Amino acid sequence: MRTYHCFWLLFWAGQPHQSFSTPLSERTSGFPEKEKVLVLSGNSRQDLHRSKRSWMWNQFFLLEEYTGTDYQYVGKLHSDQDKGDGSLKYILSGDGAGDLFIINENTGDIQATKRLDREEKPVYILRAQAVNRKTGRPVEPESEFIIKIHDINDNEPMFTKDVYNASIPEMSDVGTFVVQVTATDADDPTYGNSAKVVYSILQGQPYFSVESETGIIKTALLNMDRENREQYQVVIQAKDMGGQMGGLSGTTTVNITLTDVNDNPPRFPQSTYQFRAPESTPLDSPVGRIKANDADVDENAEIEYSITEGDGYDMFGITTDKDTQEGIITVKKALDFESKNLYILKVEATNTHVDPRFLYLGPFKDSATVRIQVEDVDEPPMFSRPAYIMEVKEDVPLNSIIGTVTAQDPDAAKNPVKYSVDRHTDMDRVFNINSGNGSIFTSKPLDRETLLWHNITVIAAEINNPKQSSRVPVFIKVLDVNDNAPEFAMFYETFVCENAKAEQLIQTLSAVDKDDSYNGHQFSFSLAPEAASSSNFTLQDNRDNTAGIFTRKTRYNRHETSTYFLPVVISDNDYPIQSSTETVTIRVCACDHRGKMLSCNAEALVHPTGLSTGALIAILLCIIILLVTVVLFAALRRQRKKEPLIISKEDIRDNIVSYNDEGGGEEDTQAFDIGTLRNPEAIDDNKLRRDIVPETLFIPRRTATARDNTDVRDFINQRLKENDTDPTAPPYDSLATYAYEGNGSVAESLSSLESVTTDGDQDYDYLSDWGPRFKKLADMYGSMDSDKDS
Repeated sequence: MRTYHCFWLLFWAGQPHQSFSTPLSERTSGFPEKEKVLVLSGNSRQDLHRSKRSWMWNQFFLLEEYTGTDYQYVGKLHSDQDKGDGSLKYILSGDGAGDLFIINENTGDIQATKRLDREEKPVYILRAQAVNRKTGRPVEPESEFIIKIHDINDNEPMFTKDVYNASIPEMSDVGTFVVQVTATDADDPTYGNSAKVVYSILQGQPYFSVESETGIIKTALLNMDRENREQYQVVIQAKDMGGQMGGLSGTTTVNITLTDVNDNPPRFPQSTYQFRAPESTPLDSPVGRIKANDADVDENAEIEYSITEGDGYDMFGITTDKDTQEGIITVKKALDFESKNLYILKVEATNTHVDPRFLYLGPFKDSATVRIQVEDVDEPPMFSRPAYIMEVKEDVPLNSIIGTVTAQDPDAAKNPVKYSVDRHTDMDRVFNINSGNGSIFTSKPLDRETLLWHNITVIAAEINNPKQSSRVPVFIKVLDVNDNAPEFAMFYETFVCENAKAEQLIQTLSAVDKDDSYNGHQFSFSLAPEAASSSNFTLQDNRDNTAGIFTRKTRYNRHETSTYFLPVVISDNDYPIQSSTETVTIRVCACDHRGKMLSCNAEALVHPTGLSTGALIAILLCIIILLVTVVLFAALRRQRKKEPLIISKEDIRDNIVSYNDEGGGEEDTQAFDIGTLRNPEAIDDNKLRRDIVPETLFIPRRTATARDNTDVRDFINQRLKENDTDPTAPPYDSLATYAYEGNGSVAESLSSLESVTTDGDQDYDYLSDWGPRFKKLADMYGSMDSDKDS
């Protein structure tokens, strides 16, 4: 017969027990009458059967946030193999085993050691097993069960933001959406009402309301005016448990701002404004400022000002200061106290952005009256015209009046005025003015051909107050008179061929006149009376301001007459008639059969295509200057070559010869012969310097040598004297000799180097007696002596 072993797990669902050591019959007090038992046989874990007063299941429930001082009792683990003799041991494994959940290995009681939070972990999966205490072998298969944490309302609703900010236009309708707030609850939404949130308003009524389920805030009061109140603070509460008593709650703050709309028209704070303006106020200068108040802000408060009516409608203007929204009244035309001293204006202020929804509140504009009083000031004299234009003939006599300017003092006092000419505009003092009546007259002769227009400035100043002055420009045009005779348009110099025929045209003449002619110039040409009958040429007037010169005879001889000078009289037709005599130069030249000039007797005729005499002279001067520059440059280079190789500024002094050049020593034989110092009597006077190239070879002048030069001073003095008296010597010393020491001295030479050249022998045996320090020298010189002896 097969034996079945059962593993029982008992779990009480209900209030937790204070002690896990209480007998089972006592711990069941207060729990449901039926107890939940999990019975698993040894053959099958899935064989669930119903026993007396028992249900078989595999999950259990435990309330979270246990607040007792003892461990929270979970259930009991029991095996049918347990005989109560302590031979079995119960083992628990899985989520939280040994930490959150512990088991009594003897009795199988399971307890929770800590407070459990469903929000942290809602389900725990554990495994239970009974093993033999001695062998450690399981007597029942491992059984898995679930402990599910039951939720309690331990979390209050939390808003997504601590502070909400919203804005709506003022004057909004009731029920206008403002903002939606949201709160969440961490409790289990599927178990009871712990997570069911309901919204309500704690602060902000009667202006706003909130929908209890959605958290949408809306306006609850009609026509909320921003100008009365702009900021509102609303407190919203979110409560769980469906808002029932005992539920937890959280709050948030909503800051609501009413934005502006144009619901207020501009209004002037006063109906009349008064300003004063001096009559000397410049154009576009401000006279005063007015401002209409508007309770709105930003663009809704922008105002445009205009002058709608008044006797100063065209005298003044008004603009809007965009920064201050003020109306600036400015002067459009010059004011005159004597003409009108009071202006009355009507100024209107209008909103530039009008909202049609609020037109029922009234017209969005306002008007005010502006009175402007013009003040009298001491004004400068005023000329009758802004500018004067006068005309005068250029031949007018001096001190002739050419026109008059008039100025008056516009003030009521009518102070007398004196006139003067601004000499900065008439530097040559051509005109002058009568200081009393303003008549302008000439003071110097005029010439239209020199200056056609004279632009001067006349100053009018009050006699009592010269600082009050004004200026006016006067434009004087000089009219032309026929005071200039016509003349040739150019200098005429032509030629005639020797083989020319009679009545042959050789030159066409034209004339110009500096005078102005309104109908055009008309010139007449004729030969001078002295040349009209005896001339070899004739002149024909073409009646178009030109004339032609023709030959009178057939042939001309340049050897007889090489040049003809033909006087021509030119006259104009103006009044008075002006005429001048011009001369045409005609040269007789040899020509070919086609009439082309070959040559003339005196000089070749210069054609326009050739070079003029002035150009040829300029070219020759340039060539001469270039040649002189080249010669000077070559001379300077040649002079530099004769200078010594090294020269400094200190070497060029008056009557001072520098002898601080020590030369190159005995090995330098280029500049001088060193042997000369050894033997002054053997000087070669014919030897030239080798450091420069000699310009000319002069025959040297020989001088008697000093045979008994026993002193260096005598030697140098003799050389200086020779150079001073030698006209062929260069202006500097060409021989730098400093090694000459004379013929000898009593002490003779002190050098040890000359000891090797003496014939006498030296005895160095005494060096051996000087000790070990001189042993090396004694060996060296002793060996030399021994070598020499050998």
